[in-house]
Amino acid sequence: MSQLAVDVVKRNGKRAPERFDHNKLRRSIHAACLSVRSPEGQAAETAQKVCDAVIIWCTDKPEITSADIRHQASRTLKRFHPDAAYIYQHHKVIM
Repeated sequence: MSQLAVDVVKRNGKRAPERFDHNKLRRSIHAACLSVRSPEGQAAETAQKVCDAVIIWCTDKPEITSADIRHQASRTLKRFHPDAAYIYQHHKVIM
């Protein structure tokens, strides 16, 4: 899948915006699923479904924030795997 032409504004606003990277999001969702002991195949499938939903959500937006991505991904992930969604939402607080 090619990169979307959507700029992502980082949380603190101090860094320059970067292009949306679906692979980065997929890896993050995949890691959250694995951290709650999902089987590898289920984690990969869930990560892909969440990425697809976020991509559909952001295609008509020229710019989004990393918080927007986290919110949309968490919302979608909660439907598939509530425990992984909790870890994904709160990873900064837990660490």
